[in-house]
Amino acid sequence: MEYDPIKNDLGKVFNQSIFLRKLFYKLLDLLLLRTWHIHRELRKWGFAEKSFEMMDAGSGFGQYSFYIANRNKKCAISAVDVKEEQIADCNNFFAKCGLNNVKFQFGDLTKPHATNKYDLILCVDVMEHILEDVDVFRHFNQALKPGAMLLISTPSDQGGSDADHHGESFIGEHVRDGYPVEEMRQKLNTAGFEKTEILYSYGTPGKIAWKLSMKYPMQMLNTTKLFFILLPFYYIITYPFSYVLNWIDTCSTHKTGTGLIVKAWK
Repeated sequence: MEYDPIKNDLGKVFNQSIFLRKLFYKLLDLLLLRTWHIHRELRKWGFAEKSFEMMDAGSGFGQYSFYIANRNKKCAISAVDVKEEQIADCNNFFAKCGLNNVKFQFGDLTKPHATNKYDLILCVDVMEHILEDVDVFRHFNQALKPGAMLLISTPSDQGGSDADHHGESFIGEHVRDGYPVEEMRQKLNTAGFEKTEILYSYGTPGKIAWKLSMKYPMQMLNTTKLFFILLPFYYIITYPFSYVLNWIDTCSTHKTGTGLIVKAWK
């Protein structure tokens, strides 16, 4: 299934006012389990208390940059993406919100971006889309200050992208279904990262929550846009279950899971 057209349609619906855009971000924060895990890691890192420079690598709708910049006006965020229309849209929205500590710009992650500049690089839902992953990791390492951290969320090889028994991904834009832990660790070491910590996300509770909150609605939206009308009623029924499952998944340590939360230090 092609996921991007549905995301673009949702973006258009919620981009009609500042209130709706903020509501969209809040819904993404609630629905996406990877966001729960990323927020937890950001809190551990202490993002709200210190001054820092950060790169949002593959910024998409800009929800992670918004979450961080809205809670810490002392940080400076360089948000990069390859979609020019989305970059312009995010710059316009952030300016309306008075968040001047974020700058969205075009950036090809397979090319060098900066040297010894960032205290943190955040990369969510990106590496599964890029073939030249070791090149990207090298550029991340080059862009980080000594001792700085790279934080990644990406599918694992344990059923990531909801690949079926033929190896076909539920999400058509992915170039790989997911990473084995040791392959990820080896590639990061090759790229120059001296220390890594890799945890599974989307364990059993998370897999159920993802199907309820993301997979089934996306399948229905892919079938007919009329489901947009029914979507609020669907979530009223199912989201209380997804919320509890997301909380359990975020607070648990998993022996396996369909997602990876990766931390690496230069």
